[in-house]
Amino acid sequence: MSTTRYIISDASKKVDVEPHVLRYWEEELEIEIPRNEMGHRYYKQEHIDTFKTVKALKDQGFQLKAIKMLISDLHNIEGLDTQTILRLREELNEKAMELESKEIIETTNGTSVSECNTMEDKMGQFKVIMHNLIVNALQENNSTLTESLSTDITEGVIKEMDYLLRLKEEREEERYKKFDETIRGYQKSRLEIAAGKENKNRKKGILFRKNR
Repeated sequence: MSTTRYIISDASKKVDVEPHVLRYWEEELEIEIPRNEMGHRYYKQEHIDTFKTVKALKDQGFQLKAIKMLISDLHNIEGLDTQTILRLREELNEKAMELESKEIIETTNGTSVSECNTMEDKMGQFKVIMHNLIVNALQENNSTLTESLSTDITEGVIKEMDYLLRLKEEREEERYKKFDETIRGYQKSRLEIAAGKENKNRKKGILFRKNR
């Protein structure tokens, strides 16, 4: 019995996202999608089920990097209760933000403030500034006040980081959308050029026969 294969446009409709979103998730989550003899992606039902779960987790507030940590156990997620899902979301989103911040700080190490213009750089700066505020508070205030201040600032950092990561993911998805549109436009123009050449050759052939 042959397995049904879906092209990306059909798969995206089943998942209820745009094709460029599937491509973006495929790359970010390192999901291996097979290709046919022409080099085009094709999706089996197992891939569609995976992307449906990814979408469901995204809708529940999971960051893509957090979902990546669960990618090998996605089939077990549906059996979890709501409280466990919420707790898992908070824990993994926080870890994802920590990893993101670490990567940003490592890549921007030694860069001056005036040079940090991207969102990733600003996110790294923000966390460093918040860390310094907490350290200063610990040095200058009593333990009760600093504990309260540290908690408030930490929660603020997590919320701000979560917001910035969401903006980054939306920006990346938009970039993939534009890239996808560019490829489609290029393919369309090539088809139009090829059709024009074919019509031109056809007209030459007719004219040649008439002259004869």
